[in-house]
Amino acid sequence: MGRTYLVEEGIGQYLTELSTKVKPYVTGLLIGQCSPQRDYVIRAVRTPPKEQQQQEESLGPPKLASLDEEWITTHASQVSRMLPGGLLVLGVFMIATPELAKDGQNALRKLIFSVEKSLSKRRLWKPAEEEVSDRAALQICSATKKVVCRTYDVQDPKSSAKPADWKYQNALTASWVALGCTVNVNIHIPLLATSPNHDLEKNTKNGLNRWSKQIEDSVFLINGQVKDEDTELLEGQKKFRGNTQPSTQISDVKVLTQLCQGASPRSTATVQVCSGSINLRGAVKCRAYIHSNKPKVKEAIQALKRDIINTLSDRCEILFEDLILNEGPQKKIDICPVTDSPSDTQQAQLTKATLLLKLQQNMGLVVAAAVAVLASIFSFNYFSD
Repeated sequence: MGRTYLVEEGIGQYLTELSTKVKPYVTGLLIGQCSPQRDYVIRAVRTPPKEQQQQEESLGPPKLASLDEEWITTHASQVSRMLPGGLLVLGVFMIATPELAKDGQNALRKLIFSVEKSLSKRRLWKPAEEEVSDRAALQICSATKKVVCRTYDVQDPKSSAKPADWKYQNALTASWVALGCTVNVNIHIPLLATSPNHDLEKNTKNGLNRWSKQIEDSVFLINGQVKDEDTELLEGQKKFRGNTQPSTQISDVKVLTQLCQGASPRSTATVQVCSGSINLRGAVKCRAYIHSNKPKVKEAIQALKRDIINTLSDRCEILFEDLILNEGPQKKIDICPVTDSPSDTQQAQLTKATLLLKLQQNMGLVVAAAVAVLASIFSFNYFSD
């Protein structure tokens, strides 16, 4: 028995419009949420067209072999950055003419594994063993409108296609649960002087890895209470009856981080010579959404934890990308090693001071951007009346 995908009804209309306007093929991403019983698809996002691709199609007959895999995976990474907790890239869709349909599944399979590989590289958390690892490959014929949905297990490179049910449903997210929290961030990341080349991005990621473990081990209070992970999130809450219109239920969450990371009373201190440091300070406002089909407390907390970690990690990535663009492709975001020449030494110190100053000046904006992006872009119409 394959997986069942419950799909927001508006997605069907969106895909139908694409099939009539775009020829000979178009690809895109499926956004939604996994659960043990079924998966939910709440958005479909078309891959932005590329000028080079349009020129190639005008020169000769189209072929799926010309799909720009890197362009599609880059789009998936950018979309993933903007998603709130609980939502992820569930799969890939393709609308193609009958002439290209026979090669559609092979192309979709390749894209699914490429997208998953790209997204997993950025994660600071590891998927749970019991977590759903199936991703959807949706193929639609632009002529007959026939819909074929299959899934692939992205944890198994040799995975074969499995059939899946694709069912439309109106107001799919009307009664979903929203969880919100604010986490104060104060992370100190040293830059070791013993390293021949101080890669700011690598050092920052190492520091964020240590911080993410603290978030994973934190205690989460939902509406002021510590709840057992295996209990239902909505246990004890009233259900809607009659003509009462359901609406998104918002829960306030407090995050309590542990003061001591180590479980052992004994620890070993290490003294290292550092040439500088990175300080990440601010407040990160996060939100996660959970389906209303008997969700467990464990699912809700996991979604919020990942949103906290992803939010700060993604903003740091954006910062480094911005520095690369501003400094130019000929320069790297590294601190050059000190040489014996006095002029070279002064130049290296000046470069280090400038980069650290930029980092400190921009980090407040980055954290603020995290709040603004999550508050403005993803005030989903799905989650309001």
